[in-house]
Amino acid sequence: MSCYFLESTAFIKLFVREPGTDALIRLMEAVEDNRKLISSSTPLEVYAAIRRRERAGAISAENAAAALDILRLEAARMVQEPLNPAVLEAARQLIDRSALRWPDTLQLAAAIAARDMFQGTEIIFVSSSSQLLDAARTEGFQTLNPANEA
Repeated sequence: MSCYFLESTAFIKLFVREPGTDALIRLMEAVEDNRKLISSSTPLEVYAAIRRRERAGAISAENAAAALDILRLEAARMVQEPLNPAVLEAARQLIDRSALRWPDTLQLAAAIAARDMFQGTEIIFVSSSSQLLDAARTEGFQTLNPANEA
């Protein structure tokens, strides 16, 4: 049984229409909630991204409010990996061996911690960041970019 770890560039597609939104929605509708994983920092990252788009005029205040309401509901349904000392240490190690930005290391480190916790379960790392997908593959993850799915 596979679990899907949604990094913030993928998770936001559930709330703001982007390339890959339809593919990610179909995937999430087909997967049980207890097999959907995110970092505990992901809802805050997505919240900030929605507000940035609203301030830039890319989405209306009404659409931003609706997206934030759905974000709260969906985030509560996901299994959230906390930013505990093990995740922070894994992120530090990723900084030492990769060119990832520190927020991206927190995302990948949370996925690594989830994989360690759910041993024997395949964790598929879902992102729209090519650099983060490459790093995840280096760490032994199967990956999925919803923007590349039909």
